Amino acid sequence: MINRPAQAASVAILYQALPPPVIGGLRKDAKPGGYSDGGADIAFALMGAGQRVIVPQGSPDPATALDWVFPDTPQGIAAAIDAGADTLWANTVLFEGHPLEHALGRVAIVGQLPAAMQAYDDKFDTNQMLAAAGLPVARSFLLSRTARDGVHALADVDAVIAGKGLDFPLIVKPVRGRGSQGVTRVADLAALRVAANALIDKATFGDLLMVEEYLAGEEVTVTVMPPSSPAPDGTHHDRHWALRPVCRFDQRGGVAPYNGDVPVAANSVAMAVGRLGDRDVAAMIDACVAAAERVDARAAIRIDCRAGPAGGFKLFDLNMKPNMTGPGRPGRDDQDCLSAIAARADGWSYPQLLLSMLEGRWR
Repeated sequence: MINRPAQAASVAILYQALPPPVIGGLRKDAKPGGYSDGGADIAFALMGAGQRVIVPQGSPDPATALDWVFPDTPQGIAAAIDAGADTLWANTVLFEGHPLEHALGRVAIVGQLPAAMQAYDDKFDTNQMLAAAGLPVARSFLLSRTARDGVHALADVDAVIAGKGLDFPLIVKPVRGRGSQGVTRVADLAALRVAANALIDKATFGDLLMVEEYLAGEEVTVTVMPPSSPAPDGTHHDRHWALRPVCRFDQRGGVAPYNGDVPVAANSVAMAVGRLGDRDVAAMIDACVAAAERVDARAAIRIDCRAGPAGGFKLFDLNMKPNMTGPGRPGRDDQDCLSAIAARADGWSYPQLLLSMLEGRWR
C-alpha cells in the first residue's frame, strides 16, 4: 500500500489563472476558480500525508483555496520554483505555448505535456484517432452554421444524419467542452436545431460543435494511470493500468449532470468487483488502457464510456485533466472525484491516490 510521501519531492500545485486560449476558433470555457478548489484539496491532503508541499502563504487557511495553490502564469510558476518547488503539479488546462513549457527540464511535472493536452482536448479529433486505431468509439460528426472542410452545415444536418446511418436520440456537445457543460440529448431534428443554435449563439465554446450517437446503456468512467505511478499494493505495471470503473446513475435527460451542480459522489459508485471479469467490462478496460497509451498519458486520465443497446461499451470522452477533488478541507467531505471513488473501492484513500500520482512525476 502506498503510504510513504515522496520525501525527495517539494511539490507546488498550479491552478488555471490564464484565460483559456482560442484554438482553431474553439475555446474551453474556464472553470470558475480555475480548479483552485481541487488544487487546494490536493495540497492539503498531501501535506496531511507528510509530503512537503510548497504554498504561497506561510500559514495557509484550509478554508481558503488560493492559500494553497500558485497561478499558472509565468510569475506564479517562477514564485513556486523560487519558494523551493522541484515538482509542479499542473492542475490546470495546458496548451502549446503555456508558461509551464519553460519549466520543463528544470522541475518534475505531474500532468501532461502541454502540446499533448492541446491536441487531445479536441474531443472529435481524439475520437477519430482512437477509432482509426480500432478502438470502440461513439460515432460523431462536426456541425456549424456554415459548411467547411470536414464540417457540415446546420441546414443540411438531416441529410447528414441519414447518410451516416445515425438515429435519434443524439447528443449535441462542444468540441472542447468541460464536463457535461453544453451537452444535450436531443430527441428529434427540431430539438437538435434548437440545441445547436443555442450553443453557437452563446459562443462559449466557439462556433463548432459535435453531433454524436447516443448510447442508451450504462455509463461508466475509467481512470487510467501511467506505468510510473504504482498500484495500491506498491507494485509497478509495465504499461498503463486502470483503476476500478465507476458506474454513473441519475442522469438528467440522459446526461450526467455537471459536477459543479451535483457532486459526483451523489450519483456514482464503484463497479462491483464481480463484474470486472465480464467480457464487455474487460474489453472496455483494455480499450481505455490502449487509448491512454495512444495519447502518451503522462499522468492520470479519465475516459467516459457508455454501453449500446446491444451491449458492449464505446468510449466517448477522453479527459486529459480529470477532476481531482477530494475530502479533507472544511466543507469538502462530499467532494470525492470519480478517480478517488474508484481508488477507495480497493481500499486506497484519497491521499494515497495522490501519492501514487506524485510518484509518477516525470521530467
